[in-house]
Amino acid sequence: MKLFNSKSRREFIRDSALFTAGLAAAGTCPAHAAPPKIPPSEKLNIGIIGAGGRGFENLMGVKSENIVALCDVDDDRAKAAFVKFPQAKRYRDFRRMLDQEKSLDAVVVSTPDHTHAIAAITAMRRGMHVYCEKPLAHSIYETRQMAKVAREMRVVTQMGQQGHAMDGSRRAVEVIRGGLIGDVTELHVWTDRPAGWWPQGEERPVETPAVPGTLDWDLWLGPAQVRPYHPVYVPFKWRGRWDFGTGPIGDMGVHNMDTAFWALELGLPISAEVKESGPKTADCPSLWNIMELTYPARGKRPPVKLIFYDGKKLPPAGLFHGETITDNGSLVIGSKGTLYTRTWHGGENADDRFLLLPQKTFVGYQPPKQSLPRAEEHHIEWIRACKGGPRTESNFGYAATLTEGLLVGFLAQRTGKRIEWDAKNMKARGCPEADPFIRPHFRKGWEI
Repeated sequence: MKLFNSKSRREFIRDSALFTAGLAAAGTCPAHAAPPKIPPSEKLNIGIIGAGGRGFENLMGVKSENIVALCDVDDDRAKAAFVKFPQAKRYRDFRRMLDQEKSLDAVVVSTPDHTHAIAAITAMRRGMHVYCEKPLAHSIYETRQMAKVAREMRVVTQMGQQGHAMDGSRRAVEVIRGGLIGDVTELHVWTDRPAGWWPQGEERPVETPAVPGTLDWDLWLGPAQVRPYHPVYVPFKWRGRWDFGTGPIGDMGVHNMDTAFWALELGLPISAEVKESGPKTADCPSLWNIMELTYPARGKRPPVKLIFYDGKKLPPAGLFHGETITDNGSLVIGSKGTLYTRTWHGGENADDRFLLLPQKTFVGYQPPKQSLPRAEEHHIEWIRACKGGPRTESNFGYAATLTEGLLVGFLAQRTGKRIEWDAKNMKARGCPEADPFIRPHFRKGWEI
């Protein structure tokens, strides 16, 4: 059926997004018009940017929709996606896909951290809704640009935080906000990564093996500076390299800290400092770190000190009140008790649901009245929002603030200095060496 004066719905979405972008550029439109809503009965036309690895899992999360195009720089890595959706057109360069696939309503971005921003922003500027894997971006400048463009284009966005949609996470947020554990001043967050997941603390390899025929190495590098291919980077171990990943604080901080960040509305930190760590190199963070970030008071709520541990370092055992210490989790310590998330989210079943400590203090406690909406599943929440349903809770506005705070910690790791964060001016006070990491120099053709 043809809509809007003989134009298809998707043509209208594209043309109206381009039209409003032109008005804004001319200074005659204060904000972009939102893309027209898609009826729930219709399916989204989706393009996948990064179809292999984690991208395949995200692809399965949106398989209820029309999968129009699949893009991946590595044909072998994306093989399962190509087999599963043989009708989808294949691409290696997402820029070419976005230029040619005019019917796309939305894209899912599951590339390495350093290419999140350029892929998502390119799509949003074409009026497409975007689901982007965590962390939101590789640098603070990129996170801010992603939130800005999403706001201007009024598209539906979601960062890949599956735990954010789980009932246990939302219940934990309600418990903290309900005052059950009192005023929170201290937060401990830990992860077992990178140990056993990817290497860190290593020098840059000097060997220059041949690039596999299935991989376009130049496209994989994207906005990053040119370096020779080496299998130590792909397909997964790039996470422990300064130029491509954000280490454990980016990879797992967005999960493990999410419940507390959401509940306490922490905003941005004012400082970050590495307290202890192993040796780092010019190419990699150290194999383990213990960092301290300080979040300021918010109205009547007191400042919060966050201690972040990675590489299997853990908070003091006494904080757990005799409970088993898990490989990933958080302790939200209040004046009346502690909320313990025993995994990378608030929990989706009885085995991993959060605990209130000491347990004897909270026997028979009555949970507060539900105040947050419940989501069926993270990808479905985004799809429904794209079709005019309730907004996504982990949208780019929320995700950009969470990610920026963690990247302030990453600056402390990379510079080896205490960071006094001037959020208004996007500067690390007295630390000019942090400037190129806050706003990186992008390769020609990949600028944001």
